Amino acid sequence: MSHYLDLLGASTSRVRSHLCVGIDPVPSALPVSFRHTHVGIERWIDVLIAATAPYAAAFKMNLAYFEALGSEGMRLAEHVRRQVPPEIPLIIDVKRGDIGTTVAAQAIALFDVLGADAVTANPYLGIGALAPILERTDKFTYLLCRTSNPESGELQSLRVGSSAVDPEETLAERVARLAGRRTEGLAGRIGLVVGATDVPALRQVRAAAPGLPFLVPGVGAQGGDASLITSAGGATSAPGDGHAGRGLLVNVGRGITDAGAGDERTEAALSAAAAEWGQRLAILKP
Repeated sequence: MSHYLDLLGASTSRVRSHLCVGIDPVPSALPVSFRHTHVGIERWIDVLIAATAPYAAAFKMNLAYFEALGSEGMRLAEHVRRQVPPEIPLIIDVKRGDIGTTVAAQAIALFDVLGADAVTANPYLGIGALAPILERTDKFTYLLCRTSNPESGELQSLRVGSSAVDPEETLAERVARLAGRRTEGLAGRIGLVVGATDVPALRQVRAAAPGLPFLVPGVGAQGGDASLITSAGGATSAPGDGHAGRGLLVNVGRGITDAGAGDERTEAALSAAAAEWGQRLAILKP
């Protein structure tokens, strides 16, 4: 079993929740006292992590928001790794994917420089093209599969033909099925990004890949139903179901961070919001 799934299982068991807290520093959305300087944004990151860590099974940092802040933003991204407690997994959401030495460089940047425990990646070039990321035995990769944006169906719902080993199905289901077959050689180092905004599609993907861990965006501000996700999203065969929470993580970003906007008691507001989401995303079984 992978180091990441062991780490995630222990963290999920500790907080008894599927909650993944999003770290997305958009200056205009931060409380006024934090938004105007990089020092202020760093303070907000520190407050967010401290306030939500007791309820977080994982943290997810969307790197684009840090890149938008220029070179100082990358320093802030490195700061996140130092602030997140080592017993809580850190996912870096980058949706990377390329070929050859480019992916090898991406693996170094994300895992070695920024210290990610897991990353998101795009399988569109073929899952095999991601080998330099997937082969890191101490890390984990979530492949984009059925995303939460309204346009996702333009490609992900397209039907692909049957083969000697696969039925006719949607492109998202085929990605899930191919990824599921990869787990034998990757020892539990691969999972899927599956959005919360289309529960029937999530159920289809789960049927195609019963054992893969899911990272689920789209609840909270995007309107996904948390109770349906916790009942339908957990793995139903190894490796995901061998840990507390059955390999399911549900990301909540604005649903927590907006609670602190304009509130001088920012840490208390963030903590209360995280606690509420932790209750809504309580794990169904050990």
